[in-house]
Amino acid sequence: MSVSLYSVKFARTVLLLQLVTFVVIGLLFALKDVTWGASAIAGGLAAWLPSVFFMILAWRLGAQTPAKGRVAWSFALGEVLKVFATIILLIVALGLFGAVFLPLGLAWLSVLVVQILAPAVINNKG
Repeated sequence: MSVSLYSVKFARTVLLLQLVTFVVIGLLFALKDVTWGASAIAGGLAAWLPSVFFMILAWRLGAQTPAKGRVAWSFALGEVLKVFATIILLIVALGLFGAVFLPLGLAWLSVLVVQILAPAVINNKG
């Protein structure tokens, strides 16, 4: 893993790409129906917001000099909180707001794919 994966600029770029991804998908689904567009936005937010909170936590802890082993525990705790936040946001979108599953799921999955592929594309140095 390259050092640039830990930079603030790189993380902002990935988060911006994710934001653009689910907004575009939401707009495309909104052409079919406003409910579908809102569902796609909710699905994108369910994947994007936990990533934003995780990055804020990582930047806050990155300013400190952590004790040995604390980085791994902080990362693990952050990932667990990220998964729980995603589950809660998806439950709220589907159960409370009655979002349509197809656009919600596609937008959520698209944001996750961007999260996986963006580092490889951005750091492709040959």
